[in-house]
Amino acid sequence: MFARLKKALRSSYVRLLEEEIARERAETERLRAENRALMNSLLGTAGFPPVVFPEAPKPQPLPRLRKRSWHQIQAWRETEARSSRADAESTTEEGKSRANGAS
Repeated sequence: MFARLKKALRSSYVRLLEEEIARERAETERLRAENRALMNSLLGTAGFPPVVFPEAPKPQPLPRLRKRSWHQIQAWRETEARSSRADAESTTEEGKSRANGAS
């Protein structure tokens, strides 16, 4: 019932785009299969064993990005600045200790 309602409310343009994407994916799969068959045929003619190709990776849905508040963004920037400052201080201290040890 919900699927019918969702389908009825979806615009025809979006539906056309989704159908086009589905057709293009099917065409891509067909072309990949044809290319594998042609390559294995050529390899067989040359006396090499056929190549087994791994399954093409399936597209994964992207996770929904969470909106961050300004407070969270500011805290993240402060933490990043502190860590970069600490990294810079540790590298300068290492340089000083090497210079003192080499003298």
